[in-house]
Amino acid sequence: MPPANTPTLRQRRLGAELRKLREHAGLSSTAAAAVHGMNQARVSSIEAGRYAVSAERVRTLARNYTCGDERLVEALAGMTGGRTKGWWDEYRDVLPAGLHDLAELEHHATALRVASVVHIPGLLQTPEHARAVFREVVPPLIAYEVEHWVSHRIKRQAVLYGDKPTPMTAILHEAALRMGFGGPETTKAQLLHLVDMSERPKLTLVVLPFGGGAFPGSGQPIVYASGSVPQLDTVQLDTEHGVEFLDAEAQLTRYRSVLDRMESCALSPAESRELIHDLVREL
Repeated sequence: MPPANTPTLRQRRLGAELRKLREHAGLSSTAAAAVHGMNQARVSSIEAGRYAVSAERVRTLARNYTCGDERLVEALAGMTGGRTKGWWDEYRDVLPAGLHDLAELEHHATALRVASVVHIPGLLQTPEHARAVFREVVPPLIAYEVEHWVSHRIKRQAVLYGDKPTPMTAILHEAALRMGFGGPETTKAQLLHLVDMSERPKLTLVVLPFGGGAFPGSGQPIVYASGSVPQLDTVQLDTEHGVEFLDAEAQLTRYRSVLDRMESCALSPAESRELIHDLVREL
């Protein structure tokens, strides 16, 4: 298969997992190349996600690396092939690469957990709310750029609809509900949208109230995307310098714990809906 000049997050993750298997087997890239009858440069390209491999090649690599976890091997085999063609490809020339990776990550996730203190999660924003948020980006976006960002964000939300919506848990702080992006009417519409979404069978929304005291995870928004096996889970963080992805086992364990503790501090789904209704009545 041909090399990928700009590998996607999914291709890079497959390569990284193959590298972990090789290192666990105690093989250098040079030794692995000899075992598989290829040169060291090809092994490095595969592990960097720059060279697409077949499902059968992945199974062969895993077998030679003495990996006995069949579920993991089959999950990795399912990640093979070239670049995933999705709706996000139409934005490749107009938006940062991290946003394409995020859309692809959400598309393939088996479940999502999102936590946010001062922003409504992108998957739950109305177009007007998203537009108001993007108008505050530094440096400022041109009007047509704002519309590209908004349309990309709204299209990402398709994972929550359809015949098989992705299960999602959203943990929001009351501060995010009171930020007032776009003014009272936009805020009211956004809050009512959250109430509607919270009543969907695959979506759980809970709120951390101001009176709830201290809680962990008060920094940047967190997205925890579950893979087809736990080893392929991914954490996504929003930062001022762009989108960041984490997949080390220790990082995954830490963020699972943070999200568990945040959720335990939150109101119940019913109490959270009532709080949102109270905020709507205040507008």
